[in-house]
Amino acid sequence: MPKILPATGGDVVEVILADHRWFEEALRELRDVRSDRSAVLADLATVLIAHAEAEETKVYPSLRRKDAIDADEVEHSEHEHAEGNEALLALMEVDDTGSEDFSAKLHELSEALTHHLDEEERDVLNPARTDVTDEVRRELGDRFAAERARLIDAGCGDIANVRKVVAAEQQN
Repeated sequence: MPKILPATGGDVVEVILADHRWFEEALRELRDVRSDRSAVLADLATVLIAHAEAEETKVYPSLRRKDAIDADEVEHSEHEHAEGNEALLALMEVDDTGSEDFSAKLHELSEALTHHLDEEERDVLNPARTDVTDEVRRELGDRFAAERARLIDAGCGDIANVRKVVAAEQQN
């Protein structure tokens, strides 16, 4: 089972990519009927919620101010986070991790998440690589890591919090 990676800061692109690779490994683990799916899902929920919230509060606004990404890209990424969070919640609400319902909901989460990772790596991280200085990327990475850690420590992946996040996103 992939352990929750501590985000230690550094270049924001590399820190975000490390989480992306971790998400892919967690999804592989969730597909494996021999794994402790409940534990993997709990870890995935924690990291996914923390990651998205930290991006939206610490990374996207700064990249927008630096003109690396535009308002439409920010809105699109936030919309994809909301879709992923809805799919995450639907999966968390399935009681039987061995059921067809779990498998179907896992497929929906996997589709939403892999689509978002692909687009973010191409449309957000590439401009961050080329349009933002190394110093700014390190500063953003440190801010992202600190916020991600704070959210993880606060238990952001708890189902009650995920429900709250999804409800807030649906009101926007």
